[in-house]
Amino acid sequence: MSHAPDTSKWIAPEDAAAIVAGRLGDPFRILGPQAHGRDSWVVAFDPGAERLSAVGARAHKLHPVPGAPGVFAGSVPKGAPYRLQGEGAGAWWDYDDPYRFGPVIGELDEYLLGEGTHLRLWQALGAHVMEHEGARGTHFAVWAPNASRVSVVGEFNGWDGRRHPMRPRGGTGVWELFLPGVETGAEYMYELLDAAGHLLPNKADPVGFGAQHPPERASVVRDLRGYGWSDDDWMETRAARQDRAAPIAIYEVHLGSWKRRMHEGGRPISYREAAEELVGYVAGMGFTHIELMPICEHPFEGSWGYQPVGLFAPSIRFGPPNEFRDLVDAAHRAGLGVLLDWVPGHFPSDPHGLARFDGTALYEHADPREGYHPDWDTLIYNHGRAEVANFLTANALYWLEEHHADGLRVDAVASMLYRDYSREAGEWVPNIHGGRENLESIALLRRVNTLVYGEVPGILTAAEESTAFPQVSQPVDAGGLGFGFKWNMGWMNDTLRYMQQDPVNRSHHHGNVTFGLSYAFSENYILPISHDEVVHGKGSMIAKMPGDEAEQFANLRAYYGFMWGHPGKKLLFMGCEFGQRAEWNHNATLDWAALERPANAGLQRLVADLNATYRALPALHAKDCEAAGFEWLEDAAADISVFAWIRRGGAEDAPVVVVCNFTPIERAGWRCGLPGPGPWREALNTDAAVYGGGNRGNMGRVAAEDVAHHGQAHSAKLTLPPLSVLYLVADA
Repeated sequence: MSHAPDTSKWIAPEDAAAIVAGRLGDPFRILGPQAHGRDSWVVAFDPGAERLSAVGARAHKLHPVPGAPGVFAGSVPKGAPYRLQGEGAGAWWDYDDPYRFGPVIGELDEYLLGEGTHLRLWQALGAHVMEHEGARGTHFAVWAPNASRVSVVGEFNGWDGRRHPMRPRGGTGVWELFLPGVETGAEYMYELLDAAGHLLPNKADPVGFGAQHPPERASVVRDLRGYGWSDDDWMETRAARQDRAAPIAIYEVHLGSWKRRMHEGGRPISYREAAEELVGYVAGMGFTHIELMPICEHPFEGSWGYQPVGLFAPSIRFGPPNEFRDLVDAAHRAGLGVLLDWVPGHFPSDPHGLARFDGTALYEHADPREGYHPDWDTLIYNHGRAEVANFLTANALYWLEEHHADGLRVDAVASMLYRDYSREAGEWVPNIHGGRENLESIALLRRVNTLVYGEVPGILTAAEESTAFPQVSQPVDAGGLGFGFKWNMGWMNDTLRYMQQDPVNRSHHHGNVTFGLSYAFSENYILPISHDEVVHGKGSMIAKMPGDEAEQFANLRAYYGFMWGHPGKKLLFMGCEFGQRAEWNHNATLDWAALERPANAGLQRLVADLNATYRALPALHAKDCEAAGFEWLEDAAADISVFAWIRRGGAEDAPVVVVCNFTPIERAGWRCGLPGPGPWREALNTDAAVYGGGNRGNMGRVAAEDVAHHGQAHSAKLTLPPLSVLYLVADA
């Protein structure tokens, strides 16, 4: 009669019990091959197995451990390779034992992770398909320093957190595990126990490259290697195309609502469809860049992407990561840059996200006065924690390097700069000096800008910043935040307030137009008409304009003419280019049917021609950010609501005169100073019939007279059409 061997020589009963209970925090101490002197044995856990063997040159039976269902142990030849073979319920299976593989993360990675200075964090953390020690599978790694156990769970192990506990990497707080046989497309999450052993909600991978379709929450293994980029020409010329002296006209897009397939249930277009349709449209309209509202994975559609959970995952709503790359690649081949909205200030509190990730306030501040955003019901990153700052700076670099993004527009910068942002007295914590500035967030922004400009040639960053914080777009070594550009929110608010006035009252609001020029060159500005101006009851751009429908379109044409002639780069939100009347709705498609109406089609043509003119005439863009590129001709004609100025480029560039008439009254014989003799042609007239206007003006050109006016030696009498803008350029 045979007797079952004493398994306690291979595994202590308490360790076997910890495996079954899912409380094994250091699995490589127990599981896998264990060598002791000349002996070696294997401990394995396979709860579905009735019998288990370690199979190498021959099979070695592993013995069930009494009182620990699914735990097996037995002797094996020392150092011999093996696979596990299980039998149960009339079936058998075999697989590589993940606990026979060594670590993947090396000493340098470990050092940089512990220090919080791993620039390419995504290359160490996340899920990476690879070949390791002769086997193909996926390496998983996640930062959770206060967890007592972390496991990878998925369909591959029945979502059983006992099956694949991970290896802790000491002082780094990182856990890792190589799972042989797990391939691209596998769905997974992390199951964690907090420091006290309490089970936490399953977490998506903070550095995961893919995700399930919301409302499902799991991460998805995606292999980012080997994409065949074909954008070398763009990448080599990008720096010049994104310089502050270049023409930059940005088309802002919410990909989920730009165009939908109504005959297919109203689904949004995919990345690949956008690579053809969106890219073709934007290039045809003469814009230089597409700016995508956040495409990082996010659970709530109504956040428009501004509450992301998967910062390293392009949203699966439109396709997998390589199809997102197809969109970027197509844009580059069409001569368009791609800018991404990026959200490093806050994140949602969804249980599968970063909130209390390992049972502690890991990514966020613990004190709600620092860590909770009352405006958005979100959590605020602890930017002063080295690992969190590393996570965010590496994420910025990731999109620029791995996905060839050309720049980042950083969302809600004002909320990051001030500790008392949107808080009453007593609801915020002063900085170490007793002030309101958020020194840690300021340091993060400087670090991000220094890193990305230093590591990725030719990119740009832009700040959505609505306060008078100084030197936002000045270099870090000069005391600035280091952004390339700043959104000019003051200009936007003032000029829209002006345009919304009935023309009869505009004379009382003249300063709303002129004030912006008093600070226009203090930063490298982008003039933004963004999504925020056409939602939440603010009305569409055309609906903001006063008067009957014809006057509304004339006002909007004049406003766009004013905007494109004003110093600063341009940004226009989708649908605004053709005067969609309804407010933007993220759940609907743009009103493309509006283009069947002549007024809308005319406005669209005007925007295309404004882009073409802006790009063709260096005076309109080369010194967008320099005072030397602008000179007032008329800024005091409040009684008639007329403005005029000169735009200049380099010495060899023809100056452009911009004249605006913001009243519905035609002004014949209005004398305008001109910075040179000879004939001057109308390079653009927003009242042209092709745009839906009355075709009034100066028959295409005027002759300069030797009559000094507006401080110029020459001048001409102009006819200013009602509610219009003219661009005049010396006829060569």
